Amino acid sequence: MSATGNQARRRFLSKALIDSSSKGSAVITGASSGIGAIYADQLASWGYDLILVARNRERLSTVAKRVREDTGRSVEIIVADLSDRGDLAHVEETLRTNASITLLVNNAGVGVPTPFLAADIGKIDQMIELNVTALVRLTYAVMPAFVARSKGAVINISSALGIAPELLNGVYGGTKAFVLAFGLSLHKEFSGRGIRIQTVVPGATATDFWDISATPLNGLPAEVVMDADEMVEAAIAGFELGETITIPSLPDVADWETYEAARQNLIPKLSLSCPAGRYMSAHQR
Repeated sequence: MSATGNQARRRFLSKALIDSSSKGSAVITGASSGIGAIYADQLASWGYDLILVARNRERLSTVAKRVREDTGRSVEIIVADLSDRGDLAHVEETLRTNASITLLVNNAGVGVPTPFLAADIGKIDQMIELNVTALVRLTYAVMPAFVARSKGAVINISSALGIAPELLNGVYGGTKAFVLAFGLSLHKEFSGRGIRIQTVVPGATATDFWDISATPLNGLPAEVVMDADEMVEAAIAGFELGETITIPSLPDVADWETYEAARQNLIPKLSLSCPAGRYMSAHQR
């Protein structure tokens, strides 16, 4: 973690004053580094015990040890590759049966940066399995308990590329557009039952995601890359504000509200009994 990241982490811990009242357990996927590890620091400081999920046992254990020492919270680890159905089933079972779980952070994800036909179709398939299938199955596993208690929260990490898929591999953008759409649907279905759904839509964020995706971070303009600690701080602030959609870098929330109002305006016009006049006119020419 960078010096800036360490300073930010200490600021979060100081601000939260290591909340001693338990808020239950938070499950965080992709928790061995980057955004997931930062969520672990912050949520523990806010009073959550943690269940951390990732593939790399060594890095996961390091995060768990640090969080325990810094906050005194209980931290369990589950070593699992969520693109493997056996490992995924193990995490699903934990979500179904552990009554202490009150928050799920679906953070695990991977990108394929190359153009569509230049990409390995096997890697694309794995990306869909992780970014979409695993996220849906984990949410499906935990939701019945949340509904039964009328309490719980799910935080899904999407991406600005879910709104602007033209900027990178369209399949990656498509998976993140799915996360955004899924979150909106979950909010509509469950918000009246005491369950919070937040979708976080970050832009480029300084994590090892870029190395894993074989796209060097230093190839991006510095002005479009946000520090990961600051991104997560903004996301958690959005959660505290009750936001359904949190876009950490958006300067004016009115821009999103205008976008959403335009989308809502389209909805009643998307399914009508007759084709639009312009198509009828074109057919008659």
